[in-house]
Amino acid sequence: MKEVLAVIRMNKINPTKQALVDAGFPAFTAAKVMGRGSRPVDFELRKALTDDSAPAPEALASLAQGPRLIAKRMLSMVVPNEAVASVVKTLIAANQTGNPGDGKIFVLPVDDVARVRTGETGAKAIDEMTGR
Repeated sequence: MKEVLAVIRMNKINPTKQALVDAGFPAFTAAKVMGRGSRPVDFELRKALTDDSAPAPEALASLAQGPRLIAKRMLSMVVPNEAVASVVKTLIAANQTGNPGDGKIFVLPVDDVARVRTGETGAKAIDEMTGR
C-alpha cells in the first residue's frame, strides 16, 4: 500500500475531486494548507507592475517582508501499490497548467492500515467495497 499525498492549487479541488471519482478513487482526505515553492512569488508586486502606472509604494514595501505563503489544498489517499500510477496520472491530468505552482505529488510507503469501525486491517481496510 502507498499513501499518495498531493498539494494542488485551491481552484483545482473540484476538477480534481471529479477526476478521482471518475477514475474510481472516491476516497481521500483534503485539507487547506499554506505553503510555498522554491521560487518566491509576490502577487501584490506582480499586480502593481502589470498596471500601466508605476508600482505602488505599498507593493514595493511588501518586498521587505519576504515571500508569502500561498493557500493550497492537500489531498491524501491510501491505495494499493497497483493503483499508484493511475492515481498519479489522474492527479497530473486534473492539475497540470504548465505554470509554476501547479503542485507536487508524493508517494509514501504505508506499513499497515486499520478500519476503526470493523477492525479490518491491510487491503481490506482500504477496499471501498468491503464492509458496506
